[in-house]
Amino acid sequence: MTTRLPDLEAWAIFAAVAENRSFSAAAQALGLSKATVSKAVSRLEAQIGQSLFHRTSRRLALTEAGRPLAERAARMLAEARGAEEEANDAASSPAGRVRVAAPMSFGVLNIAPVLASFLEAHPGVEIDLHLSDARVDIVAEGFDVALRIADLPDSSLRARKLCSIQVHIVASPAYLQRHGRPLHAGDLANHRLLGYSNVTGPWRFRHRDGTEVAVECRGPLTANSGDALVPALLAGLGVTRLPGFIVGPFIESGALEAILPEWTPPPIALHLLTPPGTLRPARVEALIEWLAKHLRD
Repeated sequence: MTTRLPDLEAWAIFAAVAENRSFSAAAQALGLSKATVSKAVSRLEAQIGQSLFHRTSRRLALTEAGRPLAERAARMLAEARGAEEEANDAASSPAGRVRVAAPMSFGVLNIAPVLASFLEAHPGVEIDLHLSDARVDIVAEGFDVALRIADLPDSSLRARKLCSIQVHIVASPAYLQRHGRPLHAGDLANHRLLGYSNVTGPWRFRHRDGTEVAVECRGPLTANSGDALVPALLAGLGVTRLPGFIVGPFIESGALEAILPEWTPPPIALHLLTPPGTLRPARVEALIEWLAKHLRD
């Protein structure tokens, strides 16, 4: 009895089409004809007996069956590329493109300078940096590395904690003079709260004595960027919770005050995430170690 080998070429081409969301773009990226790419995907669909894409004249979208298979195909392709680089001893001179996702504010202030120094040290590497506070699907969107500031849930992604992030409860002196200073976390329910929309649910706090309090966030402004809340804070329009890398300079200058120091929000940290799998290209390994070294503080 003979065992049929998987069509690894078709799986690799399927991964490229899913990543580029276009047969033409995938063909260009792979240096193949569009007909070759289309035939490989059709061949794979025939082998598995399911459609992988919804095809229309205007757009290409993964089917329900194709979505999880695209993640597995991306992992197979990454493993193969990593194996080739190890076989070619590429670790001594990393080269190629690395796609990185990072939060907007932290990315501009802290990650971009670290990437600049990395590129100086590794001239053969190219960085494709995407900055957004929205949570990205690393595997589906084809990212090699993602930096995320959160209390991470369990997932199949590989995660590495780099450092803890301090969160402050802040307001301007003018706001506190006008509306009073909260003395208990529960008092915040009677204040104007400025919300960060990428974090859902009530604000939760824990006192030094172990007491826990939850407060619904209600106020005049909600934004998906922490930086966008700062002008409203400085204008005395409310109270919010923000990480130190955003509000630290304003606290130091006296423009904002950190309040309720005995109450702390749930701990968050800076994590470095990579797709599942044990093999990674040398350029990705080099960047991970560089980021870990320069961001752990």
